[in-house]
Formats: sequence, C-alpha cells, structure tokens
Amino acid sequence: MTTDPPLPDTEQDVITAFLDALWMERGLADNTLSAYGNDLRGFAGWLATDGRSGLLGADRADVMAYLAARVSMGSSRRSSARLLSSLRRFYRYQLRQGAIPVDPTARVESPKPDRPLPEALTEAEVERLLNAPDAASLIGQRDRCMLEVLYATGLRVSELVHLRMDQVNRQQGVVRVTGKGGKERLVPLGESALDALSDYLQTVRPHLARGTRDAAVFITRRGVGMTRQAFWYRIRDHARTAGITKPLSPHTLRHSFATHLLNHGADLRVVQLLLGHTDLSTTQVYTHVARARLQALHAEHHPRG
Repeated sequence: MTTDPPLPDTEQDVITAFLDALWMERGLADNTLSAYGNDLRGFAGWLATDGRSGLLGADRADVMAYLAARVSMGSSRRSSARLLSSLRRFYRYQLRQGAIPVDPTARVESPKPDRPLPEALTEAEVERLLNAPDAASLIGQRDRCMLEVLYATGLRVSELVHLRMDQVNRQQGVVRVTGKGGKERLVPLGESALDALSDYLQTVRPHLARGTRDAAVFITRRGVGMTRQAFWYRIRDHARTAGITKPLSPHTLRHSFATHLLNHGADLRVVQLLLGHTDLSTTQVYTHVARARLQALHAEHHPRG
C-alpha cells in the first residue's frame, strides 16, 4: 500500500494558518475544517508531485488541470464543485492577506450539478394511466382526453391547460403551442389523441361549457379553464387508480413521451423540436433514459443478457 508523500512544512503551515483563521472568523465545525484541509492538502500534493509551484504560486491553469485530473479519476460534478469552493475560499483569503497578487480561481467556472435523469413511465404504465379515468362521466372523459393529448404531444402541463380553441387544427391534426419565451411550435396529435380530442369537443365540452365563452380547450364543471395545479391533482388521483406507485411529477408524461419516442428510434433533433427545447443538450438527457431502458430490457429478455 502506497501513501502520499508528506507535504513540505511551508505548505502545511499555509494550510494550518488558513484553517485557524477560518475557525476564528466563522467558528466552523471540525468536520468542515477537516474537509477544507483535505481538499487543500490534496491540491498541494498534486502540485508537488507534478513539479508545479506550491499553493501560493499556483495559477488558473494549475486549478483547471487539477479539476480535470480529478474528473478523469471519476470525481463527480458535485465533488468537483465542492473542491473548487474550498480552493476559492482559500485563495480569496490569501488575496485579502496580500499573500498573492491574483486569485487563480477567479475565472474558473463551477461545474454545473449533475442533472438527475427524469422519471418516465413504462408503456404499460401509460396505458393503465390513460384507462384510469371514469369513461362514464363527463369529467372522466375530459381527463382521459387530456392525458391522451399530453402523452401524444409531450406538452408541458401548463401548455396543455392554457391551450385555446384557436390553437387546435383538427383537419391537419396538429396543435399550435406557445411555449417558454413565447415561442410557438406545431405539434402533431396522432390518431388516438385526435380521436379523443374530437369526441371531447363534440360531446363533452358543450355540456361543461353551459353557454360560457371561455377560450380554453379544457374546462371545468363551471365552464372555465383549468389551472395547472388542479390538473396535476387529477393526474395523481388517476395514477393511484392505475396502481402506479413510482414518484410522479407534472412532467412525467412529457418525460415518457420523449423516452418512448427515442426507444422506438426517433431522431433526437425531432424530439427536440416536439418538446420545444432551444438547446439540444437539454434533450440529450433523454438519450440516457432510453439507453438505460434498452439495457434493462436486453438484460431481462435476451438469453445471454
């Protein structure tokens, strides 16, 4: 078993002086001070092993190279961000003390936190959710239509509840959606959602409207548009009825829409357009979900999985 070489006394003295000052100024807990010390000793040890200047002689390139080295060894973004925070605090203190002329961390961007993978329903779970509303009631038929449209289009719940009658084109089978930043996009409905929407508009909505002139496509018993929160409560109720126990969010069907499209071979840029993402990197998170799902299916069903 190998051990890291001891730090030069000058480096250890600089770290100890900083930790003492931090304790005097902030009264931080021992565990917190220990974490700062470990981060600084790790950086100082790397600098020494790599033949670079010590802590007070390090520059921005040294900081960047160390962070890159840590990432190459498997360090997470969260861990890298915490490490950079320790270095920032150390170098800001040294700058105030006049020990260094420039803070080497000043122009180093903190790594963005790892983006959690969105939770998606399986296709079987989506089918159970779509069938959960009571088809014998007007509200049940409305909810079934809303779920069908939500899953078929990948709309945000807020986009769905704010959908107006003049944004629906049943002849072309599309809806014109106003998304974030006021940007519009055309989204196809698909046969099942279009049939459900046509039935709702012809046989359900007139009864709910009761002569009101609200422009919203989906309305309540009072004939007015629904709120995002109200429909989210409806989704949760129907999920319980369907026996779905995994955590849900208002975006669950949107996540499922994107994941299932990719599972069936859709192009990532097409999914980007349908979701209304400005940046393709926002859509790319779904490729991880789809890949993980395909790997699980392979492991479950392939004889040598």
